[in-house]
Amino acid sequence: MQRHTITLDHATDWPGFRQAARALVQANVPPQTVDWRCQADAAEDLFAPEPAASDTWPSPASDAPPLRVPPDFVHLCEQLILHRDPGRFALMYRLLWRMAQGGHEADSARHDPLDADRMLAHHMVRSVRRDIHKMHAFLRFRPVVEPDGQTLHMAWFEPDHYITVANAGFFIRRFTQMRWAILTPDASVRWDGQQLHTGPGAQRSDAPPPDAGEALWLTYYRHIFNPARLKLAMMKKEMPTRYWHNLPEAALITELAQTAHERSAKMVEAEATVPRRRIAGTTAPRARPAGGAPLSPALPRASPGTEGPTPAVSSATAAPAAATGRAAP
Repeated sequence: MQRHTITLDHATDWPGFRQAARALVQANVPPQTVDWRCQADAAEDLFAPEPAASDTWPSPASDAPPLRVPPDFVHLCEQLILHRDPGRFALMYRLLWRMAQGGHEADSARHDPLDADRMLAHHMVRSVRRDIHKMHAFLRFRPVVEPDGQTLHMAWFEPDHYITVANAGFFIRRFTQMRWAILTPDASVRWDGQQLHTGPGAQRSDAPPPDAGEALWLTYYRHIFNPARLKLAMMKKEMPTRYWHNLPEAALITELAQTAHERSAKMVEAEATVPRRRIAGTTAPRARPAGGAPLSPALPRASPGTEGPTPAVSSATAAPAAATGRAAP
């Protein structure tokens, strides 16, 4: 049986895969006879065959049925192609080919939640989505002054999958007015305030070193750390240690975790503190006799600038406090 080798332009070449897969299905080429690869992989393989040109693809079969797939399958493949597993192309084509066959195979590939191929595809997509979420959470920008005097915020990140370009839209919406660049081993993206530019991968040495603002952030992180709420196992689950070497605050975690128990014990043993200022509107209720009248008249509030039991609070400060239920400063 003749084998077919399909070479895509790059690791996330969705248009190229879609065009090749459609031609192969319409030619009734079974999945086990198709080898998928990217140009970068072919360049490193000394024994790889020459890539076939698009005009050498097999001709459509005379009885080839029209190829129609549900929209959710297209959306699934658009995310699945971002996975780093080299077998993702074969998996997508296998599902597509099964859907085109009709009958029980098509129903299983489309709807069966226990189908092995569907389960694997959804598992890989969840991994891609989780990696996208981690990039949102653990990316740290550092300002760099360029020769023209403008500030460019740069960040270094090491994703598990090919999500850099696909994830750029989130940062464009989040930091539209800021000029930034994100460097990863696979690709780099740069936003100039109006247009997104993509480029090749970079090295960690291309990212800027720590700055004074980072030292200020570490001071803030150290002071807001609550040892009584430390759950190291849960923290490592939500923030895997593989990301720590790119997070400035991670350098403090070991130290803060080692002293958390001692600091928590001191917090428990310490005496309760009394607020220096009484919050407006929270005066303790006075005892009343059976008749309901107060035992003594309420004391008048002190006017601004005078001594009294309760300092005055401006309406601009008291209104937000009342709305949020939080103490006014």
